[in-house]
Amino acid sequence: MFEILNRFFAFCDTENRRKFHLAILIGVFNSFFMALRIAAVAVMMQGIIRSVTKGTAFSTKTIWLSFAIICVSVIAAIITKKNMSMLQTEGGYRTCAKKRIEIAEHLRYLPMGYFNKNSLGQITSVTTNTMELVGDVATRAVMMVMQGLLDSALIIFMIFFFDWRIALVALAGFVLFQLVNLLMRLSVRSVSDEKNEADTKQVEKILEYIQGIAEVRAFNLTGSHRKELNQVIDRCIKICISMELRCIPISAIQSLVAKLTGVAIMLCSIFFYLNNTMEVSNCVVMLICSFMLFSALEAGGNYSALLRIIDIGVKKAQAILDLPTMDINEKAGEKIGQDSLEIKASDIVFSYDKKRIIDGISLTIPAKRTTAIVGPSGSGKTTLCHLLARFWDVNSGEVSLGGKNVKDCNMDALMANFSFVFQNVYLFHDTIAKNIAFGQENAPREKIIEAAKKACCHDFITSLPKGYDTVIGEGGASLSGGEKQRISIARAIMKDAPIIILDEATANVDPENEQELMAAIKELTKEKTVIMIAHRLKTVRHADQIIVIDKGRIAEEGKHEELMKLNGIYARFIDSRKKAVSWKL
Repeated sequence: MFEILNRFFAFCDTENRRKFHLAILIGVFNSFFMALRIAAVAVMMQGIIRSVTKGTAFSTKTIWLSFAIICVSVIAAIITKKNMSMLQTEGGYRTCAKKRIEIAEHLRYLPMGYFNKNSLGQITSVTTNTMELVGDVATRAVMMVMQGLLDSALIIFMIFFFDWRIALVALAGFVLFQLVNLLMRLSVRSVSDEKNEADTKQVEKILEYIQGIAEVRAFNLTGSHRKELNQVIDRCIKICISMELRCIPISAIQSLVAKLTGVAIMLCSIFFYLNNTMEVSNCVVMLICSFMLFSALEAGGNYSALLRIIDIGVKKAQAILDLPTMDINEKAGEKIGQDSLEIKASDIVFSYDKKRIIDGISLTIPAKRTTAIVGPSGSGKTTLCHLLARFWDVNSGEVSLGGKNVKDCNMDALMANFSFVFQNVYLFHDTIAKNIAFGQENAPREKIIEAAKKACCHDFITSLPKGYDTVIGEGGASLSGGEKQRISIARAIMKDAPIIILDEATANVDPENEQELMAAIKELTKEKTVIMIAHRLKTVRHADQIIVIDKGRIAEEGKHEELMKLNGIYARFIDSRKKAVSWKL
């Protein structure tokens, strides 16, 4: 148990860890002030017995002393409880918030391969369910367990001042209670692993169902597809019920042990009093202590079963934070390639798991020139672009920018040189203006409008009800494909990076939008280094160099006219495209 508690505190950042430690320290005082009630009862009982045995009047001084102790106990307990609760609440929720931000920042510097191996559902589960446990359940459970231990320990400690024999009985009950508590934690170990796995699967399935709802409805698979989702949800329900069923019998035994400990203290106290080895005042105090100890034990024991789930959640979040990033310790503001931003790849090799995608490619992309990359589907075009921009690290070989190995560049400094326009554009649930100025919070509206005009999207934006302040749906769901592409280009124009990567940016655009989109791309790529993946003839034929990729290797390289004379892959590719364009119904 203490190992789990230590791991939880280590997971918290320094500031919030101090809050928890201070909450525990205040908890010690809270337990002490709560235990003062024993002293108040003892003073009152001794006064009563003294007055009865001596036949004297009951001293008002005793009443006021007992009342004063009770007042100090109650007031101080309220104050310490309030401060302790505030500290643990702040520590929990702020840890949750900071860890979410920390995970998000950490994900920025992970290789893109991580996101292929780990589903969106797992990351979402960690940043939602797991962090909710840390921020809500974990803090309460940890503090209740700690407070239960502290209260029990202090009550047993104070009992030693009255009668060491009763203290030993209480200590034996405390140890037995902790053994039963350990049995409970062990019993839920396997189920808690299953519960965390089931929670992740549930999030994955819900996201998959929502994201693919259009296809599900189009193929009339609503019932069968929902059946899979229902099965995942039902499994979560069954695991939660199974966990409760495992806990309930042991929890009942735990509660029985706590009650029997109280009964044992009562019986022993009465026995010692009847044998004239304990004063009646001490006997009454011990009877009251038996109830207090029972309450303290149960308060901590009831939450301890959650520690295992919390521990797994903390480990899952920490596992993401422990993943090695692609960054190195250099200044983010450093300049790369002061004289030239020429890109070179030297005999680079890259594999997904055991499948080799890029197999010994060497190429040079001159600065301020346009390079087109073409090839069959699955040949490695997009992967090559991702390696050049260091979305992944090569397995062997070297990629350099401006004569510097990209592995030796700070990630932020490296990314400042690249702008991307992908085939599938993602826009955020925010205003159009903020989507265009993404990453530039204080960008002036004039600069945003200028970028929108260059990207040929100013007219359709101003026709919207709120213009640039129109909030678009997540992923840009309320806009057409061409409109999303032009906003993406406006975003790239705002960034004004020297290298532009276009990954089939015009592939899914209708003919009505294509002309405006091509004009936007032309404006974007002025005086820039352009790397484009494209399938359309008019997009690639005017490139300064064309690189043909086939099966992870460079099959052909040159200008349009040179490659056409070779009558190879590129010539066949162009011929098939011409036939596709000329085909009419």
